[in-house]
Amino acid sequence: SLWLRCGRALRRAGERILAREKFDLVFFTTTQFDAFTLGPLWLRRFGVPYVLDYQDPWVNDYYARNGVRPPGGRMKYWFSQYTARRREPAALRGAAGVVAVSSSYGPDMAARYPDLDAARVRHIPFGASAADFDAARRHSPARPLVPFGDGRTHFVYAGRCGPDMNLSLTMLFRAFRRHLELAPEDAGRMRFHFIGTDYAPPPLGRYWAMPVAEREGVAEHVSEHCYRVPYFDTLHYLSKADALIVVGSNDPTYSASKIFPYLLARRPLLTIAHQASLMLRLTKARGLDCSYGFELGIPEPEVISMSEVIRREWFEREGWRRAPAADVSDLAEHTAEGMTDRLVEIFDQARAR
Repeated sequence: SLWLRCGRALRRAGERILAREKFDLVFFTTTQFDAFTLGPLWLRRFGVPYVLDYQDPWVNDYYARNGVRPPGGRMKYWFSQYTARRREPAALRGAAGVVAVSSSYGPDMAARYPDLDAARVRHIPFGASAADFDAARRHSPARPLVPFGDGRTHFVYAGRCGPDMNLSLTMLFRAFRRHLELAPEDAGRMRFHFIGTDYAPPPLGRYWAMPVAEREGVAEHVSEHCYRVPYFDTLHYLSKADALIVVGSNDPTYSASKIFPYLLARRPLLTIAHQASLMLRLTKARGLDCSYGFELGIPEPEVISMSEVIRREWFEREGWRRAPAADVSDLAEHTAEGMTDRLVEIFDQARAR
């Protein structure tokens, strides 16, 4: 457990700073959720209010519900959830504010804790800055992962993958395999690039997209760089790609940080995600017609049917050539600036409590 290794040092460092200087607020934004337990402790000792930021659920039954092996293995995950169920209530009770990247987290927590008002959990998803793309267009990766300009059609996905995305990957590669059968010359020029798909540092990274591509028989058209890449490298690939691919999780609460940079890149976009996901709602709201939603537990005949729709619309009818409208003014509230305004408002309210 990372917290067992670093928690005491983090607490002492925070307490030295809080004892030396005057602070209005402590903002906990980390997926190392045990750090949230310092909030009530510092509130009692120093009288400083705190705000919690949920980038993922702290108490999470996703892996148990879906029979998926959790990160770190079942024993470590059981231990983390055992402590989470005992520590979360006190941390939430004392918080002056709570924010979450998914709108489903508030109702989920309110169902666990009847004394918590779901409206207290404010929805602030990950944002993006259009100004970053100006810098990205002047930037070139030191070791490019995508050979733009080689005469091929390059589709890019940047972000984490995992077993929760196997269904959307299957639909994508199955649609492409059929296109390969029907239009081999056109499909032969297409390449799919999956970048930054795992969190582990070299050489421990795992491949998530390639096993599905191999199973569907299209691996020679797919490359996967499973290690994380610098932020501006990622924006370079998004802005230069012929089209972008978003494969979503089968978890409807999953809120990917990549969706807003994808939209701001203004490239043709294919989205395959759970029909309740924020990513799908945003792409459909912007009129991006190559946006496909699925339900968890979808039967095989429907998987085949959806794959055929994707093949027809994205590949045969060349949906990958249809760029979205250049106007991104409707995304203002979702930009880094808009999110910052909302977060500052929450901080001011927390101070006033």
